[in-house]
Amino acid sequence: MGVGAVKPAVFLDRDGVLVRERLVEGKPLPPLSAAEMEIVAAARSALQQLRACGFRLVVVTNQPDVARGLVSPGDIRRMHERLRAELPLDAIYACMHDDADGCDCRKPKPGLLLQAARELGLDLSRSFMVGDRWRDVEAGRAAGCRTVWIDRGYRERPPLAPPDARVESLEQAVAWILSETRKGEARDDDSG
Repeated sequence: MGVGAVKPAVFLDRDGVLVRERLVEGKPLPPLSAAEMEIVAAARSALQQLRACGFRLVVVTNQPDVARGLVSPGDIRRMHERLRAELPLDAIYACMHDDADGCDCRKPKPGLLLQAARELGLDLSRSFMVGDRWRDVEAGRAAGCRTVWIDRGYRERPPLAPPDARVESLEQAVAWILSETRKGEARDDDSG
């Protein structure tokens, strides 16, 4: 890659960030089919704002229901085809393993982000990870990204280390990222 070819990205978890999750006793559950999948109403406009600022948009998602036999890889492919058709995404990376598989791609490990960075020429130090669960925040931090936690009030533990920002919605996450980007550009202008 030539100088300047490395770009910043916003990594996005799928369920609870771009896709509405079903809550059962405070626990978030993903959709089981493309027909059941409800894309968050503000997702398109939020992602367009990020795209306009030069960010690559990459979904990184754990889909352990494949390993658990609840959905097929084809179900996941159809859901991701729908996401790609309806949202301005550059790529989708999915881990279809469960915790017991011990893979490097299942968040909180950073494998999906590292793979995307290699394949898409992304600068992780200028990138952000947006997620609604502790696994997302810890994967982003492990990959060297700044982290944004959309706190949905789930009945599960919070991230071990505090995220760079804690917000309540995708719109708030995008507003914070754009504000931080403007601050960084202003610092660059002052030092140059």
